Amino acid sequence: MRILKYLFLLLLLSFVALSIFVATQKGDFTVERSQIINSPKSNVYNFVNDFKNWKDFGSWITEDPEIKITYPQKTIGVGAYYSWKGKDGSGNMKTIFVKENDSISQKMDYNGSSSAVFWTFKDTVGGTKVTWKTIGKMSFSMKVYTAFNGGMDKIIGVMYEKSLSKLDKTLDFEINTYKVKVDGLTKIAPTYYLKQTFTSKLSKVTKNSRIVFFKIIDFCNKNDIERNGKPFLLYHTYALANGLARISFCVPIKSQILTSSGSDILTGKLEGFEAVKTTLTGDYSHTKKAMDKAMGFINSNKIIVDPTFSHLEIFKISRSEIKNPSRWVTEIYYPIKPKVIPVSTYIPAPIKKVEAVKVPAPVINKEEEQSEF
Repeated sequence: MRILKYLFLLLLLSFVALSIFVATQKGDFTVERSQIINSPKSNVYNFVNDFKNWKDFGSWITEDPEIKITYPQKTIGVGAYYSWKGKDGSGNMKTIFVKENDSISQKMDYNGSSSAVFWTFKDTVGGTKVTWKTIGKMSFSMKVYTAFNGGMDKIIGVMYEKSLSKLDKTLDFEINTYKVKVDGLTKIAPTYYLKQTFTSKLSKVTKNSRIVFFKIIDFCNKNDIERNGKPFLLYHTYALANGLARISFCVPIKSQILTSSGSDILTGKLEGFEAVKTTLTGDYSHTKKAMDKAMGFINSNKIIVDPTFSHLEIFKISRSEIKNPSRWVTEIYYPIKPKVIPVSTYIPAPIKKVEAVKVPAPVINKEEEQSEF
């Protein structure tokens, strides 16, 4: 009995000593990892900036088949948020600051510990140098957990290393796998649509389209307006020299409607036209390559482009339907002038004048003439 008391006392003292040791450990921590990603900076930034893409590279997600992720309506940019609950605990993350193609700042709560998360994206030889850094303060339970698992730098550091490696592989395939096909001449049928029109930087078209298309589709849903096809971009102008374009962000609808006065969503009608069609299968960042190939086809076949507008882009399969960029489909249409078919005019053949034939007068024998009487 006395031995049991000593053992219990020893265990109690050990627990107290461990608790004192853990409690007195420094709670502040900083973990940082970097890796060169074989993709352009804008592609890496845009992929990381959308929380829905994190399940493709976040090791704490990819390695936990039972994890449950909750997404709100907004997953991109400032105010974006998501939460998860898995075998190793639960957490949530919110984006509080972004600088396009440069950096992202976030706030994370994981198992009771709060931390600030920072991403930076820098151009470098071989692609983009991505640095992922976390600064935070551990709760008591997290101190206990890290004390038995090698420390916070090892726990989070290994997680970040695996995630960055997965990010590189995912982007290398998903972003850089694409196909362009010039389909040739086709006809576009007339259609009514709802639109918002403004001048945009070419580098921000993708970002703006997500925002504007969502706004117009939400307008349709709230007003019971039946849609009639995939969203499309109508480029009125396209200037590579200054990187600007005048664009209508359009959602096709079944029939013409009238919007209220002062509404920033207007109606329009796209008249039917003939066009050169080109299909891009892959990430939208390869659109310029598809456009160059289309123009090469137009020039080699001496096709005359209609200057009414620059071109049309229809998002047949987009990120809202499939998360894999390698499977997105964008159709590009350049309007062309229809061939003028000459109308044949009937010209009657000239009427030839028939000349009178002179018949010589008959010669009458005088003896025959006298015999008749």
